[in-house]
Amino acid sequence: MLRVLLDLGSGALGPLQRVVDLHQVDAVLLSHLHPDHFMDLCGLYVALTYDPMHPMLRRLPVYGPTGTARRLLQAYGSDATQLERVFDVREWSAGRPVALGPVEVTPLRVNHPVESYGLRLDTGGSVLAYTGDTDSCPALVDLARDADVLLAEASFQEGRDTVPDIHLSGLRAGRAAAEAGAHRLLLTHLPVWTDPDVVLAEARSAYGGPLEVVGPGRRYRVGHP
Repeated sequence: MLRVLLDLGSGALGPLQRVVDLHQVDAVLLSHLHPDHFMDLCGLYVALTYDPMHPMLRRLPVYGPTGTARRLLQAYGSDATQLERVFDVREWSAGRPVALGPVEVTPLRVNHPVESYGLRLDTGGSVLAYTGDTDSCPALVDLARDADVLLAEASFQEGRDTVPDIHLSGLRAGRAAAEAGAHRLLLTHLPVWTDPDVVLAEARSAYGGPLEVVGPGRRYRVGHP
């Protein structure tokens, strides 16, 4: 079984340990380098470096945008002396697939203030498309084309959040899913001040397929058994 993390933001490491042993993670795929998407790599570094019961047997592949290794050092501090021994940091090249066991991961550059990627994961024809953080853009539709599941951020609410080129709303996520022919739409990355029912209704107005807002601890199947 391949265990891959899509981002590891602040607060994610604790809940993660309820479902997987940290030493069994096979790779971490970072969409971009804002703290809410990568900061708990600092805690993962501690766990992998200092756990006396599980000595390091391999470096953990970490894929991310340009400057990922430097950003990790800045986040942890100058005493991250074993960072290169623990993490094998590699940088995305837009549109160039990466093979992780049976999974092919294709990063596509999306529309956010920093270098950001949506990630398309294909295993045996079953496709999960993950937007990372983005506003509407042509690459978003390419990312989600015929995907079994589109896992889309929906941080903004129409009429309330008007700054362009940062985040999707439920409406814009729904439009992208409909245009791409995605088979299922899951909405995530909703801030605590946003009513999920409002974002869900926005998405439903544009997308007629299976749709829901994801919640902690839920599990979803991509493709067919």
